[in-house]
Amino acid sequence: MLVRPACEADLPEIWALIHALAEYEHAAPGAVPVTELDLREALFGPARAVEVLLACVGSQVAGYAMFFHNFSSWRGRREIYLEDLFVRPEMRRRGIGRALLREVARIAVSRGCARMEWLVLDWNEPAISFYRSLGAASLNEWTTFRLAGEALEALAK
Repeated sequence: MLVRPACEADLPEIWALIHALAEYEHAAPGAVPVTELDLREALFGPARAVEVLLACVGSQVAGYAMFFHNFSSWRGRREIYLEDLFVRPEMRRRGIGRALLREVARIAVSRGCARMEWLVLDWNEPAISFYRSLGAASLNEWTTFRLAGEALEALAK
């Protein structure tokens, strides 16, 4: 297995993995309007917003990790926010998720990041158990809020 940074030629595969993750998370049809052009701009454009690592087994892309930097005002340091971690169901239980997370952790440490954070759906017990086995702690005292769509537009006016 090889974990490597994504390149522009990987955009169709990244797009497909994002949609596979959405299906796994029971997203409504049409809930993921991202295009390859959106991904190209975010990953490789002049204002790069996000990074992707791909896990490959032979010539097959088995999974991915998508992450970006945020900032801790209390620590005064950058952090890494893990937006997506997904391994194709048929490729699970081979250490691929662990390898992807290990590489993101190495990047975080090499860049002097204070910590890594991510969200996991409360029904995803396999993922929760996996993260806990790595020493990750759930932050049950925090509540996630989201402002999107019409509510976001209304507030912006």
